[in-house]
This record gives sequence, structure tokens and C-alpha cells, in this order.
Amino acid sequence: MSYKHLTLQERYLINAYKHTKTQKEIAQMLGVHPSTISRELKRGRGKMGKDYWPIASDNRAIKIQSEKSKNANLKLTPTTIDLILKYLLMEYSPEQIAATLKIKHNQSISYVTIYKYIYINRLAEGDLYTQLRHKGKRRVKYASKRKSRIKDRVSIHKRPKIVEDKTRLGDFEIDTIIGAGRKGAIVTMVDRTSMYLKLSIPCSKNAKIVANEIKRLLYPFKNKIHTITTDNGLEFAQHKSVSKALKCDFYFCDPYSSWQRGLNENINGLIRQYLPKGTSFENISKKQIKYIEERLNHRPRKSLGWRTPYEVFHEKEAA
Repeated sequence: MSYKHLTLQERYLINAYKHTKTQKEIAQMLGVHPSTISRELKRGRGKMGKDYWPIASDNRAIKIQSEKSKNANLKLTPTTIDLILKYLLMEYSPEQIAATLKIKHNQSISYVTIYKYIYINRLAEGDLYTQLRHKGKRRVKYASKRKSRIKDRVSIHKRPKIVEDKTRLGDFEIDTIIGAGRKGAIVTMVDRTSMYLKLSIPCSKNAKIVANEIKRLLYPFKNKIHTITTDNGLEFAQHKSVSKALKCDFYFCDPYSSWQRGLNENINGLIRQYLPKGTSFENISKKQIKYIEERLNHRPRKSLGWRTPYEVFHEKEAA
């Protein structure tokens, strides 16, 4: 009988029958060798060593499998794995987990690495993939040979280090969130240091329209703005007109590296509390957009010493 890894469901079955059936009978039910059941019951005991804990055993097996995997170069520590499991159970996407690890735990792990970890777990007959919103059906793009069609783009790697340090106001991350049926877009603009947010009214992803919305909303603060960072979406193809109007530098992330705009991804998640995926943008009013913007800008944040994004971004003006 060949060796196979136990799934979480099988571990629950072991727990359910451990007092009513023999280990040999359980092994026959699951199609494994009796020694597998014996080892599982010994290894899966809790910290007190008195009882068998299916979830704890499954988590331990996942960590061991990851360490033994040929892809062990993922460099995920046990602490990082615990955090990934925590946020997966909270229904975070790998992109949101990567952003949260960067922002809250100072760990630079790309969302691709997290996808790989989940894939390795699935190969080992684990079920972490079931926590994904798309149940692993979405194709993960690990690389692309297609050249960007955005002319004169400047890489994020040329961006001044001070932007990463978050010691000044005026370094914005910009993205778009898309409405139901991929119709309509809302441009989200967030200052890296203060988390101050500006939202556009629903518009199309046309590059000229997106550029106009960015200029319209950020122009009142142009004396503060130093840099803007976006992904490689074609909606940002008019970056030079934005840079010229606001007198700031414009940078682009690496392809498929949304973690490089981790704050933006996190804020988009907060916006989705008001505009869940699948929401039509066709009838959203300017008043509704303003309401969301103000709710988030006037919410105290622990990372800001319990001040609000609005207070931090405008503190010098108030003084």
C-alpha cells in the first residue's frame, strides 16, 4: 500500500472514530497503513499531550511538507506560515495577505510566493486552496514576456528610497477598482504616510479619463505631491500628462507585483466593505463616493497614533 498524506477531513474522521474503532479499522476506511494512524495519533496531540487535535496536526503537517518540498526556497518561516494561515481563514486573498504582511508585520513576501505555498499544500493533498475565493481556478501568472505598451514608463526601482521610508507626505499609490461586469472604474488614490484617500466618481478605464480624474482630485494638493506609483494597467498610459500637471514623478511597479503597492491594496479592501465585488457602478452617486471617502479619512488608525488620515495629511495646514 503506497504512502499518502492525510487531509484535514481524514484527520477529523480519525478523531471521530479513535474511541470506537481500532487503528486497523480506521486505516482500512482511509486506505492507509495502520502505522500511519498510529503515528498520526501520537504526533497530533496538543501541548498537554493528552488528546488528538486534527487542526493542529494538519498545520504541523503542512509546515513539514513545505520544508521538505523541492520548493523550500520559498523561505517561509513557521511564523510567516502561521500568519498566512490566519489571514486565509479570514478570507484574505494572497494579494491582501502579502500587503498585510508587509504593512503590519514588516515581512516582504510576494503574493506569488503565497500562491506557490498553497499550490504545494494542494499537491500534498491539503485543502488550503479551498479558502481562495476562486478555489484555485484562477491561473496564476508567474512571469510575462510581453513588453509593456506604456511608453516612457519609469520603474519603481528608480524611485527614491525616502518613499519607502514613509517619512514625508505626498507619495501616492494609485489603482482602480472595477464594477460589475467589468463596467466602470473608480480610481483610488492614497498617500503612503498618512493613508489619506481620494476617490474618483465612477468612470471608464480610458487612460485620458483616468488621468483627468487624478489631476482633478490631486491638483488642490499639488504643492505636497512628490511621487505617484501605479501598476502597469493601460489606464495609466497618460502618466506624463499627470506628472506634468502635478509636477511630480510617476513610477510603475513590476508586473504582477501588487504587493509593491501594499497600502493601496489594503485600502481597496476597505473600500470593498462599502462596494462589494459584483456591485454595479452605474448608479453610484458623487454623494456616495464622498461618504466612503470621508468615512475612511476620518477613521482613527493605530499606525497613526490613533489620529485620522485627514488629521495627519492636513496637520501643517491646521497649524
